[in-house]
Amino acid sequence: MKAATNDIVIGAAAGVVATVPMTITMEELHRLFPPERDGPLPPREVTEGVYEHFDDVEDAPEERLEKLTFLLHYGFGGAAGALFPLIAPRRLPAAVGAGVLYGLAVWSGAYLGVLPGLGVRHHARHDSVERSAVMIAAHVVWGATLGLILRGGPGLRVASRHPRAVEG
Repeated sequence: MKAATNDIVIGAAAGVVATVPMTITMEELHRLFPPERDGPLPPREVTEGVYEHFDDVEDAPEERLEKLTFLLHYGFGGAAGALFPLIAPRRLPAAVGAGVLYGLAVWSGAYLGVLPGLGVRHHARHDSVERSAVMIAAHVVWGATLGLILRGGPGLRVASRHPRAVEG
């Protein structure tokens, strides 16, 4: 049980760390759009959707929304990362490949199901193809980074070799 708890904590930390290159990817690809195209990035849209459940987002100070966006985005990255070590292959490159698939599953589950279901963001089918491509690419980067951090070589490998982890 202790190994599983350690893996969950390590996975959560790796998920937060993996959110850094994901966010950079998302922001850099988003810069390719004309300024009027598609509005703010989805983490901000989600934050505004959550905020609307409690208060009028139009009355919210910008600094508060920025901080909340940061906390929700990195918190979700950590929460999603927490479960990956329990199913991740033990070795590279299988862990990176599994991380990519896991990142795609996180995107699918969040943007096609959970977020619209909670009423905090519209369904991804309403996004432009370019916007969806940006978000999918960002989640691929997140998942690949997650797999690399968890099962990478010396200096990168942080997660224990949990006996229930899938052989890679």
